[in-house]
Amino acid sequence: MKPVSDPEYRRDAQSSDAIVVGAGVVGSAIAYGLARQGWRVLVLDGADGDLRAAKANFGLVWVQGKGFGQPAYQQLSRRSAALWATFAQELTADSGIEIDYRANGGIHFCVGQTQWEQRAEKLARWHEQLPGQASCTEMLDRAQLQRLFPKAQFGPEVSGASYGRMDGHVNPLRLLAALQRGLQVHGGTLRTNSPVSRIAPLAGGGFSVHVGAQRFETPRVVVAAGLGSSALGPMVGLDVPLRPQRGQLLVTERLAPILPLPASGLRQTAEGTVMIGVTQENVGYDLSTTTTAAARMSRQAGRILPALRQAQLVRHWSCLRVMTPDGCPVYAESAHYPGAWVALCHSGITLAAFHAGPLAAAVAQARIPDELQIFHHGRFNVPQTA
Repeated sequence: MKPVSDPEYRRDAQSSDAIVVGAGVVGSAIAYGLARQGWRVLVLDGADGDLRAAKANFGLVWVQGKGFGQPAYQQLSRRSAALWATFAQELTADSGIEIDYRANGGIHFCVGQTQWEQRAEKLARWHEQLPGQASCTEMLDRAQLQRLFPKAQFGPEVSGASYGRMDGHVNPLRLLAALQRGLQVHGGTLRTNSPVSRIAPLAGGGFSVHVGAQRFETPRVVVAAGLGSSALGPMVGLDVPLRPQRGQLLVTERLAPILPLPASGLRQTAEGTVMIGVTQENVGYDLSTTTTAAARMSRQAGRILPALRQAQLVRHWSCLRVMTPDGCPVYAESAHYPGAWVALCHSGITLAAFHAGPLAAAVAQARIPDELQIFHHGRFNVPQTA
């Protein structure tokens, strides 16, 4: 539904139907979804040196085990994964960019029988969170795993794996490029190196968004600036507690096909490189890489696929993920300043199809669906007892 624009905004050449602050995977997906609905969207991206979660994205479209202890998050992940095939087709058609999306399932390797049993128990409890939902995972012992990958040479400690039928992977850099190209194909505008310094509510409704000396006006603004949302959100009554989590990754030289399906912590790309990761470190805003983490990730990868011990590592880097106190996404419209929205999560790849589809539609309709109310940031405002 295309908005009816106020003539006051139309007179301003710097105006738009909506401004999305942040051009990472989350912001770009929402902007792309709005542009596909006919909205005139302006996306303001930060400086090149900003803390970008997309720099260290593993590229997994992942469902198995997602939202353990959080049934609504599991349901959301399932919903988005189910939308991904159509989303990928539309995005490739719009952008002309092949994003290397594959949805043949995913593997979580288990090293040792104890780990296999613990994984089986955890997934059984995970499925119990959504009674009536069809199971989307199965446990494979080593023999079953070897039959699934007859050419793979697994380490002797590999006891098996869990297999998720809804899982898949994508090239995250191509996905981001495709979202931004698709946005522009549908008439949207992307401004890079345009860090937003201020968002101010206007007296008659709507917002002014400031980038240096420039000022843009809009009736609707979506704050999707990752960790930068901590400073911008409170300006429009959207104060969300966030913390950074460092993730380190390794990537190898190009190898012959060695891993047909993506795995948690191991993924062979379409180009043949193997991504190894990722760490989950609470070290504040420290972006350093460490030899300790590299050694641990390399050692674990070699235990699973011994052939990787001979592979040359060509890059080691890190990034900071966006984490809420409970690890679940935040979607909300400001109670004090209607038209201001926030969208935050650490699973932007898996949820990209949802963000470009149902969430963009919710923003367009100015209404959070009932099933998304659980992701409102008000859940963190719990009074402390003495």
